[in-house]
Amino acid sequence: MKKILLYTFLLIACNLRLKAEDKPLYKDASVPVEERISDLLSRMTIEEKLLQISASVLSKNDMDSLGQFNPQVSHQSLIEKGLGQLGKPCVAFDLDAKQTAEISNEIQKYIIEKGRLGIPTIFHEEALHGLWARNSTVYPQALGLSCSWEPELVKEIFEQVAIETRSRGSHQVNTPMLDVCRDPRWGRIEESYGEDPYLISCFAKAIVEGLQGTKEHVAKNGIDSEHVIATIKHFAGYGVSERATNKGTVNYGERAMREVVLPPFKVAVEDAGALSVMPGYHAVDGVPSHANHWLLTEILRDEWNFKGYVVSDYGGIDGIKNDHRLASSTADAAAKALMAGVDLELASPNCFRNLKSLCETNSTLALALDTAVARVLRMKFKLGLFERPYVDPKHADKVCHTKRQQDLALEAAEKSVVLLKNEREMLPLNKNKIKTLAVIGPNARVCRFGGYSHRDEARGISIYDGLMDKLGDEMEIHYAEGCKIHQNHGYWLDFKVDSVDQTEDLERINEAVEVAQQADMVILALGGTAMTCGEFLGYRSSLDLFGNQNQLFEAIKATGKPVVVCLINGRPLTINAIDESADAILECWYLGEKTGEAVANILTGEVVPSGKLTLTFPRSVGHLPQYYNALFKPKHGYLAVDNSPLYPFGYGLSYTSFDYSNLTLSKRVISADERIEVRVQVKNTGKYAADEIVQLYIQDEISSVARPLKELKKFKKISLQPGESKSVSFHLTVEDLMFHNISNEYVWEPGSFKVMVGTHSEKLLDARFTMK
Repeated sequence: MKKILLYTFLLIACNLRLKAEDKPLYKDASVPVEERISDLLSRMTIEEKLLQISASVLSKNDMDSLGQFNPQVSHQSLIEKGLGQLGKPCVAFDLDAKQTAEISNEIQKYIIEKGRLGIPTIFHEEALHGLWARNSTVYPQALGLSCSWEPELVKEIFEQVAIETRSRGSHQVNTPMLDVCRDPRWGRIEESYGEDPYLISCFAKAIVEGLQGTKEHVAKNGIDSEHVIATIKHFAGYGVSERATNKGTVNYGERAMREVVLPPFKVAVEDAGALSVMPGYHAVDGVPSHANHWLLTEILRDEWNFKGYVVSDYGGIDGIKNDHRLASSTADAAAKALMAGVDLELASPNCFRNLKSLCETNSTLALALDTAVARVLRMKFKLGLFERPYVDPKHADKVCHTKRQQDLALEAAEKSVVLLKNEREMLPLNKNKIKTLAVIGPNARVCRFGGYSHRDEARGISIYDGLMDKLGDEMEIHYAEGCKIHQNHGYWLDFKVDSVDQTEDLERINEAVEVAQQADMVILALGGTAMTCGEFLGYRSSLDLFGNQNQLFEAIKATGKPVVVCLINGRPLTINAIDESADAILECWYLGEKTGEAVANILTGEVVPSGKLTLTFPRSVGHLPQYYNALFKPKHGYLAVDNSPLYPFGYGLSYTSFDYSNLTLSKRVISADERIEVRVQVKNTGKYAADEIVQLYIQDEISSVARPLKELKKFKKISLQPGESKSVSFHLTVEDLMFHNISNEYVWEPGSFKVMVGTHSEKLLDARFTMK
């Protein structure tokens, strides 16, 4: 009996061993990732390799009438041979969280089972200010988030974005946008974090860590089941294109690129470990980003030691041929992109699939192909897709649009609002004096989400709804549209701005005047839509309010009623008349689904505004580009006009006031191995408890190349009770004083430095020290 048992055991062991030997090495999770990649590569045909560096975008047509995946429609041949990525199931199928998870599982199962080698795909999504999906949480647009000056809050937001995304079955998001922006005519400026490289760098690290986990965690554990791959974009210079147009040329020299454009990307790669980079549609010094070896290989990989993969922007490789005319064919464009360092083509397999014959005859290109495929496969192994390709649909319902996420959305909205003006302490509203409130304007009874968000804006809270909920039991609240911005709604994918019937708009203005005359105060909600500021149509030659909104403001102001303007928009606007005669102005940006609740909380004083501008507001487009950290102040400004900004970088009022005093330095002379402590006393001299963002700037007074007049180097948000005073300290080291010299070496130079601390970039105390 014992012999039979022993024989049986040996037979089982032998069978198990044979089974293990039959199992491909790349499917063995105990084998090091690099060995798995080598094994899998060795088994692939050129066609399979080219499909691994290609992608396609899902559509509603990929689902049958019963809501099941239907691969026969458009993707069957691609999917069955293996496809590197598939785009946007959340957008394509427009389902709730559970249903999206289910269909993502269906597609993934089909790909694995039908593919010869069983290689899973990566699903990517958009998540600029929340996952672009039905029933996801909508946070303030990026420009609004930046005005909170709270990277840790934004990190927490993107941790939740990652959870919502991964739970639905997707693995990568095309965010964050880290473009430094200096011209608000640019349509995509709403997607940015402002004009300052240092501040954007702080958000870059926070967002990447929120989405992926920390660099150390990813290195040890890969991307876990609650995180996704972050794609930093648009590498690099897209936001400073000539004439602020899409795909415009970037005429920056290497030093300006390294000082202004590249720092946020460098931090995202080196400090946060970003695993995906997306080039822009533009050309830098005549070289398209998608064919730019200097950017994608020499800087990104050789200098910064980037370990992830480069994914093209949608149609970016086609643009090498069609827009920039650097290639004679799609195959030629594909070869240039692959050799420059692009690893995966989004979103349609137009170019890389045409490389088969070239790769068969060109050994250098074939080696580049293997390198790109290895990078794609490495991300799939990091995501654990070979072991855990599916998600739990029931879990998706539990972790999407939770109370915690909605609370975060409200907090972020409140902290994104910037108080630009508050004459005679018009705000917060005095409920003892206001019996009737008029809420007027084209943005008063609609919740504008901005670009890269779901069409279902109706579930967002408008300013009118927020005030009704907050004050409806205490006062009468009346509404009038006042005018239209344009005839159609303005969802960011409408692709049209229909003209308004001027006669009808005049009737709307007259109706609004009648409503205002019956009220004690007017809340006037003006601004834009995702069509007047956005990726597709929102590039403008004027920064004035679109349509008849200025006429509406003048008509309402002429009633003599106090007017509080709430701007709901995606860019700085030229609002000189409103600044001159409105009683109070709130810059609200696009605040997400909690817009109305956040604005109501601020208007009533339940929340004291604390946001500060991250973009300069110009007085006219003729002043552009205008940004705080220019290299010098022109001796002669423009003729017969005020050449100062309407509102400078870092500006933002509060319901209280703050006094800065006693700026002190721990040392007046330091060496390179020392640090200097900067202290300033800040006192709340008003009657409200409030937050203040204390900002520190430096100026290198004498240097070997021209340096900015001011550079933001540190900031802190503090909370002060009425009458309370705090000593705020910062530390500066030689790292804060370094720059790129005439040879583009990153150095520090001895000399005199000015330290400036204050409430915004134009209101600062200063002191000096010397670096020896």
